[in-house]
Amino acid sequence: MAVKRLNPTTPGQRFHIANSFAEITTDKPEKSLIVPIKKSGGRNNQGRMTMRFIGGGHKRRYRMIDFKRANHGVAGEVLSVEYDPNRSAFISLIQYTDGEKRYIIAPNGIKVGQKIEQGPGVPPEIGNALPMSEIPLGSLIHNIEMSPGQGAKICRSAGSYAQLLGREDKYATIKLPSGELRKVLCVCLATVGSVSNNEHNLQRKGKAGRSRWMGIRPRTRSTAMNPVDHPMGGGEGRNKGGQARSRNLIYSQGQKTRALKKATSRLIIERRQSKRNSN
Repeated sequence: MAVKRLNPTTPGQRFHIANSFAEITTDKPEKSLIVPIKKSGGRNNQGRMTMRFIGGGHKRRYRMIDFKRANHGVAGEVLSVEYDPNRSAFISLIQYTDGEKRYIIAPNGIKVGQKIEQGPGVPPEIGNALPMSEIPLGSLIHNIEMSPGQGAKICRSAGSYAQLLGREDKYATIKLPSGELRKVLCVCLATVGSVSNNEHNLQRKGKAGRSRWMGIRPRTRSTAMNPVDHPMGGGEGRNKGGQARSRNLIYSQGQKTRALKKATSRLIIERRQSKRNSN
C-alpha cells in the first residue's frame, strides 16, 4: 500500500494525502455478503441525542466479515482485495472449495489466486488461520481470539499486528501493538501476518468536508464554551480551562479506567506504557 499527494489545484487538495489503492482489485462488493446500515445520527429510540458530533455521511453497506474462520479443513482461493468503508483495513473475498464465499480481513501481501486455509494442521503461511500452539515463535500475527471459538478480537485495524513470544503450559504469550504482554490460550486461533493498509495513518483529509462525508460533525472545544455548558468553559479571554475533564467532571488524564477486579487481569504480564510516563 502507498499514499499519494495530489496536485494543489484546489485548497482542499493542497494538504490532502490520499490512499493510492494500489492493492485494490475490484470496486464491486459481493452482493450476498452485504447488508444495509441504518444510521442513527447519534439519537436513541426516543429521538434524543445521546452522542454528539455524529450525523450525515455517505450511505454505506456493511460487509459481513468472517472473524471466526470456523470452516476448518476447507481450502479457499482469494478472488479479490476490496475497500471496506466500515474499517481502516482492506478485505479479501475468499471462495472455498465447497462453493461458499466469505470476506476476511486482508493480510499484508495477499494476492489474488492465493490459497487460504484455516484450522489445526495447516501450514503457517500468510493469511492462514491456525491455533497459536502451531505457529512458530517470533511470528507476526493478527485477528487473534481471546476465547476459543469467540472470533477475532485483537489486531484487526490497518497495519496492526502482534508478536508471538513464547508458550508455557496451555498459554501463549503475545506482545500487543501497545507494548502490553499478555497471555492467551494456545487453542485460540490467530492469522499469520500483519493487517493490510499499513500506511493508513499517513493519510490526511485535506479539508473539513471530508469529515462530513464520513459522518463526523464539527466538534466544539470545551474551553470555547460557557461555564453553563462545560466545566472547562468561561473566563476572560482565552483560558486553558484547568485540568482536562469531561462534561460530567470525569478527569481525562491519569485516571485508571480498567476495572480493578476484572477476571482477565491475571493474564496480563506487563501493562502498556502510558504516554504520560514515557516522556
